[in-house]
Amino acid sequence: MKRWLCLVLALAAALALAACGKQEAPEASAAEPENIRIGMLFDTFVVERWQRDRDIFVSTAQELGAEVTVQSANGDVAEQEAQMKAMIAAGMDVLVVVPIDSEPLAPLVRQAQEAGIRVISYDRLIENGGADLYISFDNEAVGRLMAEAVADRLSSGDRVLMLCGPTTDANTAQVTKGFTEALSGTGITITDVFHAEGWKAEYAAQYIREHSEEVREVQAIMCGNDNLATFAVQALAELQLAGKIHIVAQDADLEACQRIVEGTQDMTVFKSVDKLAAEAARAAVDLAQGTPPETEQTISDGTGKVPYIRLDPVAVTAENMDDVILASGFHLREDVYQNIENAG
Repeated sequence: MKRWLCLVLALAAALALAACGKQEAPEASAAEPENIRIGMLFDTFVVERWQRDRDIFVSTAQELGAEVTVQSANGDVAEQEAQMKAMIAAGMDVLVVVPIDSEPLAPLVRQAQEAGIRVISYDRLIENGGADLYISFDNEAVGRLMAEAVADRLSSGDRVLMLCGPTTDANTAQVTKGFTEALSGTGITITDVFHAEGWKAEYAAQYIREHSEEVREVQAIMCGNDNLATFAVQALAELQLAGKIHIVAQDADLEACQRIVEGTQDMTVFKSVDKLAAEAARAAVDLAQGTPPETEQTISDGTGKVPYIRLDPVAVTAENMDDVILASGFHLREDVYQNIENAG
């Protein structure tokens, strides 16, 4: 009897083990905060603001327990493609991309998603890619704010030159649309639209030097960002026109804020990159954990609707510099007014 009992117990144990072996493996769970790996791909760090975006994003993501790997392609589209492929192969949980060119990365977005990697199009839209999220400012509003600043200073019959970013940047078209539509009906004429390839600011200066006679005939210049404005003002200074032609731009770079209080630039559009980068970091962690973006807004990327977190820009002039830039801590008073105080 004892032998039979042992055989029965052994058989029961074997059947139990077999049943366990037939159970399906549990589904893979979303990444835990301490295991989240984020790849962040930038166009370049030559432009001042991208360094700030990087620092805020990384610090916020780290506070949330994520690990961030940052790379810059230095304006090289092929290099950015190679970097994105490497991060896909490395099995990142989320990729956050500032595209140099809005089109070439689209196939890589789909490749990343097929590998289970979420993709955030950061500040610039990846067209036809179907990213999981686009987070940026209202770029048409940026253009409108610049146009309103020009209209406030010019009269019907006056002329404005546009020194824009590259056509490969989707933001350029959005800003241009907002600017031109807001000037419509004012009687102000746009004399020319120049696009600085690769956002290379030296091209803006070169345009002014090569078209000095035409430039002398305009009353204002719209610059695609403050870095273009920096080089444009330097070229205008060579022609003894700095401070005589109204300049508007965007990004609230320190040099631009200094020029505004000094009188060689009229306005810049402040986009709180601190808020943008922090929100993007939180969204990246949420996506890695399977939580969809908290937004009801969408934007068409050419193939479909992409969830869109849209932030509002603010026009900054000498009149509200202290209230917007200094009060927010974006720049320090001693830095913005450095040249004025030193001159005094």
